Amino acid sequence: MRLALVASLFNREVVDPMVERALQRAAELGLQVTTVVRVPGAFEIPPAVQRLLERSDVDGAVALGAVIKGETKHDEVIMQAAAHALMDIGLRTGKPVGLGITGPGMTDRQAKARIRAASRAVDAAKAMHELLRGL
Repeated sequence: MRLALVASLFNREVVDPMVERALQRAAELGLQVTTVVRVPGAFEIPPAVQRLLERSDVDGAVALGAVIKGETKHDEVIMQAAAHALMDIGLRTGKPVGLGITGPGMTDRQAKARIRAASRAVDAAKAMHELLRGL
């Protein structure tokens, strides 16, 4: 499987280790990471995923980010919009998208504790790729 990673630059102290974890997990599973793209924030992840999944050399994607709670409900809005858009992209392209964006409602400490979500997102993308090929 040829996999693309799209990761937020926002909250780098959390997301950079998520990228490292995703790359490590992909290597463990024998997946080829063809591209790693960094975008400003979680809201910008879906357009990059869309463009990458349109390519013939990409079989699936993993979205990585951390949406941390602030003083408003902005984190909830961003997370809902990103998750919905990523699901729509997967449905339109017929290619899997592993959701490795954590949040909403997290503190910085909780976000750091959820870095392992990157590995699960790679696992999910691989599993769905295999499932969709067999349907």
